[in-house]
Amino acid sequence: MNILDVFKNYDPAVINRPYIIAEAGVNHEGDIELAKRLIYEAAEGGAHAIKFQTYKAETLASKDSPYYWDLNSEPTKSQFELFKKYDKFGRKEFEILKSECDKAGIEFMSTPFDINAADFLNELMPVYKISSSDITNIPFIRHICRFGKPILLSTGASDEAEIRNAVDVIKGSGNPLCLLHCILNYPTLYENANLGMILDQKILFPDTLPGYSDHTLPGDLDVLKTAVILGAVIIEKHFTFDKNLPGNDHYHAMDMDDLKNFNSDLERLFLILGDFKKKSIKSEEKAIQNARRSLVSVKAIKAGETISESHLTWKRPASGISPSQMNELIGMKAVEDIEEDTVLKWDMFSKKKP
Repeated sequence: MNILDVFKNYDPAVINRPYIIAEAGVNHEGDIELAKRLIYEAAEGGAHAIKFQTYKAETLASKDSPYYWDLNSEPTKSQFELFKKYDKFGRKEFEILKSECDKAGIEFMSTPFDINAADFLNELMPVYKISSSDITNIPFIRHICRFGKPILLSTGASDEAEIRNAVDVIKGSGNPLCLLHCILNYPTLYENANLGMILDQKILFPDTLPGYSDHTLPGDLDVLKTAVILGAVIIEKHFTFDKNLPGNDHYHAMDMDDLKNFNSDLERLFLILGDFKKKSIKSEEKAIQNARRSLVSVKAIKAGETISESHLTWKRPASGISPSQMNELIGMKAVEDIEEDTVLKWDMFSKKKP
């Protein structure tokens, strides 16, 4: 599965198998070998894409930008100081990572946070991801739209008007769009996940693909499975090789084993979901024959007698005339004597009403 096919083949009438993005972000911590390890572990776990983040602290945050994360897990109180720790990768490093993704059979993505990053990443990836933090950054959104590629837009901490403003710009530029429901808490508590908002976004913005970007603790990943059932066709979840490492994006990330378990659970989920077109299935044939009813004589019927409703009841099995055809039978004449409690069949009656 590739991301462009997801946009091309999306069917709002069914629950779609999700395209899974392992959000590595900066969990490589500036080490290219660790970044490569993340790529291969994401691929082995069954992710369709791995996504990094491309920024420089100087273009992302002023030096007095306060924190908005859990200080128990990430004690750095300055956004600038935190981002400065992990902004060492430039174009050369991301070109290397794109090459490694090609070898691993997984799609490369990275979220740009400035114009320079957006420009050089265009050659490396099929879509753009725009962070929740940039949903009101309309000049930056317009710049990204110029590349003419599909856009994934996270909608964390935004209201309908803010989302609509961004959607109007993106759709007005002709870019296909996926809206990723997101809650901008690190971590997001279960009671704050509000997955029901996926349904609202589907109604409010029917010309977009529904998706979900998750910041809850990995646990059993029921949050992700629920998002899929609610219609999310693209799932993004932070990804690490060690959830016990200190730092803002390790503790609420999934690892390779979590990803494998999630994919295994998806197989079971879609086995249960089965077909999306209502019909009877082969395993129900015996039940159709024996659990449904036929018209049955409630009393003895003489040959030549005209059938009325008083002659009829309905009982199992369904080997005779269906109760749905009762009105067709009424008024016909019996061509033979029929005992009480007989399952009625068409050859017992005249072919036409008199």
